Amino acid sequence: MTYSGYEILWLFFIYSFAGWIAETVSAAFQQKRFVNRGLVNAPFCVIYGFTAAAVTIFCGELHGFWLFFGGMILSTVIEWAAGHWIEKFYHERWWDYSKVKGNLDGYICLPMSLLWGVLCVIVTRWGNPFLAGVFGRIPGILGKGIVWALTGILIADIAASLCILAGRSKRIEQWEGVDSWLTGISSKIGRRIYGLVDRRLQKAYPAAREKAAAEAARAKAHVFAWGCSFYKILWLFVIGAFLGDLVETIFCRVTAGVWMSRSSVVWGPFSLVWGIAIAAATLLLHKYRDRSDRFVFIAGTCLGGAYEYICSVVLELLFGKVFWDYSKIPFNLGGRVNLLYCFFWGIAAVVWIKGLYPVISSWIEKIPMKAGKILSWLMIVFFCCNILVSCMALLRSDQRAQGMPAEQTWQKVMDEVYDDERLKEIYPNAIQVE
Repeated sequence: MTYSGYEILWLFFIYSFAGWIAETVSAAFQQKRFVNRGLVNAPFCVIYGFTAAAVTIFCGELHGFWLFFGGMILSTVIEWAAGHWIEKFYHERWWDYSKVKGNLDGYICLPMSLLWGVLCVIVTRWGNPFLAGVFGRIPGILGKGIVWALTGILIADIAASLCILAGRSKRIEQWEGVDSWLTGISSKIGRRIYGLVDRRLQKAYPAAREKAAAEAARAKAHVFAWGCSFYKILWLFVIGAFLGDLVETIFCRVTAGVWMSRSSVVWGPFSLVWGIAIAAATLLLHKYRDRSDRFVFIAGTCLGGAYEYICSVVLELLFGKVFWDYSKIPFNLGGRVNLLYCFFWGIAAVVWIKGLYPVISSWIEKIPMKAGKILSWLMIVFFCCNILVSCMALLRSDQRAQGMPAEQTWQKVMDEVYDDERLKEIYPNAIQVE
């Protein structure tokens, strides 16, 4: 069953509210008093809503055991990534499974992963159809108005909470100097919002801990792209996109005997799937670089398989094309992933984290600070334009397949520069689907 964008948003808010209730009740039993367990001030726990929406989009075509397994993997990855993201940016730990057997860093554990799998089956099989039916009974204008109003409120609430959380270690007086997006809010109201959110988060997460980062701050000030900083991840994305395109091109030559373009964009030999994979793998697995090869291999296999499946679904939804099809390879899942290539992801994770990353990381850090920042922003502009033009070319290709004439200027330009023959050269494996 497929759902519209409004239905996905509706499901997001319903499950966010249900997750908030569950977390609040759990906290009440533990602390014997009411606390708001959400990241935001509104009664929403957005991690639950985001997970439910992701499972609805990416696992909707799965059934039986694969629905349970896919939902379990996807939910576990989201919980794991969210835990590390919160700790990395806010230096806090908001849940801890350290005392549960089969846990990883206290952020995920086997019992919770199994529970996630069961909940995903319940949500997909029964919860979503029921809630979509309820939403369908609400008058169209009223229902969409409610959804958009909730979306606006939540965006404002999240932005305010993140701005405040980012400055929690500073004095309240510094709030006046923050160029807040909440234009028109006086410094007095800003202090009140700061105090409200800060007190609530302290009550909701009494075990939160702050990390000392003085040594890292000193190194960051003198070394370009120190650690897993923004600039380091950016350069790894670019390098990974280039190396991924190169590896896939050589692989096609060796296995199929032909030179074939494997680029994701219309300008240059760059595979965005690989670039994002390298950047994400570094962020998620960097702290495990001293663990065993077997651990990194298993983590890379699971993360790589889930990532490739999600990319396949997203690209098909956006552009109406299947860019790879593994239906003829044994042990495949909907032609989107297969066991053999999942093992390749695991091997690639070991090679990257254990071998290539330390070397490439040291090379990046040797770039002069000023030149590195200038080149980084030039690359950002280049890739933004590259991705934008590529999306326009693919969208226009989908329109041509549907018989839509070129009426606007950008459509005519795409027809002239990136016609079907040219796109076939860039994306030789792309297959148009309904």
